[in-house]
Amino acid sequence: MTQSAQKLFATEALLADGWARDVAIDVDAEGQITAIKPNASSVGRERLAGPVVPAMPNLHSHAFQRAMAGLAEIAGSGEDSFWTWREEMYRTVGLLDPDDVEAIAKKLFVEMLKGGFGSVAEFHYLHNAIDGRPYADRAEMAKRIIRAAQRTGIGLTLLPVFYAHSNFGGAAPNPGQRRFVHDLDGFQDLREALTPASVETGARLGLAIHSLRAATPDEIRALVRDTNPSDPIHIHVAEQQREVDDCLTATGRRPVQHLSEIADLGSRWCLIHATHMTPDETRVVASSGAVVGLCPATEANLGDGLFPAVDYLKQGGGFGIGTDSHVATSVAEELRILEYGQRLRDQRRNRLAAPGASVGRTLFDGALAGGRQAIGMTVSNAADFVVLDGDNPFIAAATGDQILDRWIFGGLDHAVRDVMVAGEWRIRNRAHGDDERIDRDFLKVLKKLAATA
Repeated sequence: MTQSAQKLFATEALLADGWARDVAIDVDAEGQITAIKPNASSVGRERLAGPVVPAMPNLHSHAFQRAMAGLAEIAGSGEDSFWTWREEMYRTVGLLDPDDVEAIAKKLFVEMLKGGFGSVAEFHYLHNAIDGRPYADRAEMAKRIIRAAQRTGIGLTLLPVFYAHSNFGGAAPNPGQRRFVHDLDGFQDLREALTPASVETGARLGLAIHSLRAATPDEIRALVRDTNPSDPIHIHVAEQQREVDDCLTATGRRPVQHLSEIADLGSRWCLIHATHMTPDETRVVASSGAVVGLCPATEANLGDGLFPAVDYLKQGGGFGIGTDSHVATSVAEELRILEYGQRLRDQRRNRLAAPGASVGRTLFDGALAGGRQAIGMTVSNAADFVVLDGDNPFIAAATGDQILDRWIFGGLDHAVRDVMVAGEWRIRNRAHGDDERIDRDFLKVLKKLAATA
């Protein structure tokens, strides 16, 4: 379908230099914003239904895990953790075929759009067939993610994941990981197979290294050396205390310290979680130019711990938000949990903003900038924005930064009304054009998982 140019009007919009009133927005047929004019007339323009804010990038997603939300909530011995949750994840992985993964991803991506995200970095490590052998097309599973993004309209940065080992020291993968693993040559073949599809669809292509457990230092160096210098690089690091203990035993270094000695951390790097850092590690990451990818709802669900956000932000560190295992799929919920975790730990309020500043605006601006950097969208005039519900009394009565504070801290997780991505309306009045089919296909997958529980 050919796009047409659009002339839009917002009574209030959050622009690069702050809030503005009566904003005229011109979008060309390529989905780019060509002009923004505050204090303009609405004559001849589509009047948007509420305040406009930029669509948020989601910098960390494992799409298939959306289907298992709520399936790991049966209490065990009292020592349940990420490591016991992982057993349910392995069970789910062992059941999903390519059609299932595409169905889950489409449902998830629509939920993300409805939650205020306009783009996603998919940390994609489900590569192989159920028996662990590569598909005839090595990129089959990754191409299903690309197709799901295309059909739902969310922007995509695809991060194929290198995963070769089960623990530090190059330990052999366990049976539950057979669908994830590659050697360096096979992984390079995968990336080469994905290049045409990413070019054709406009998806950005980067690199993910699953973790310091899953790749040796030599493999990490080789992967970094063989990627385009502008490609984003993401890695899980220091998510759980057990990982810290294992890293210390194997290397004599904590994970973030170990990673900083292996790789030259900089603006292309995104460190996912980085929950367990010392003050020195916090300082190193904050000064490196890297982004930390925080996934507060998932980190809370797994009992991972609390990121030292107060100290990190005081040192100027960059961050973004992701939904990871997708026990939550909204911008507001992730930012709210991020702030509330710091309040619970410190027994104080308003932890992540400077005196006199709006907490909602501070969190939103930080996550927007860090998210764009982490997904490789550092320069863009793409028309990616969210229209909040101007009929909601909380939104209607607010102006400026109070709009964000009401949205994030007022429990308004469903305040997103419309979402435009690259100049096309993907969500209109809280609905996606393919909701019915997507829901039907997703339900089939959930019933398949329930039948084998």
